[in-house]
Amino acid sequence: MPEKKFLDSAYELENGEKTREFYDEWSRSYDREVGENGYATPSRIATALGEFVPDKTVPILDLGCGTGISGAALRAEGFTTIDGSDFSAEMLAEARAKGVYRQLIQADMAQPMPFEDADYPVITAVGVFSPGHAQPDTIDAVMSKLPPQGLFAFSLNDHALENPGYKGRIMDHLDCGAASLLFKEYGAHLPKIGLKACVYVMRKR
Repeated sequence: MPEKKFLDSAYELENGEKTREFYDEWSRSYDREVGENGYATPSRIATALGEFVPDKTVPILDLGCGTGISGAALRAEGFTTIDGSDFSAEMLAEARAKGVYRQLIQADMAQPMPFEDADYPVITAVGVFSPGHAQPDTIDAVMSKLPPQGLFAFSLNDHALENPGYKGRIMDHLDCGAASLLFKEYGAHLPKIGLKACVYVMRKR
């Protein structure tokens, strides 16, 4: 019996609880399916972040870490102190098995983030922003948690880029001088299905 595929349905999700159930079910085959489709964004973000963070021991929060592909990419770039959070317990179990995280936290991005302001000078969100997943106001929540000069590295795939709310939140921070844009690059996300993503690195003022 062929293995169930989830990727085509992932961008149709709208309800938070159904999204959690979907990713719980997908957890065991997630790495294999996105790998078959050439998932490029985790390494793109890790490489971009490496240009701006000389101290690879700095604590990083990998927001929406899923099965830990993004954490593994950060570790491959040389980062050593990585915590992860995700709302799917089954995804976190897969992430834990990779052995790249200092700690893992189950948390819903629709709720207040379960850590103190300035705990993390670097926060990443790899493949997290998309309709049915993290909403545009999550950008505000992350920026409010960063210390001055803190970095936020994240991606917007083609589906998110079609929603003006995401880019609008970015421009709100840039236009008022609350943040500066260090890096922006449009490129591969899941090339086998023709999906691209824009990678950003923003620095809080």
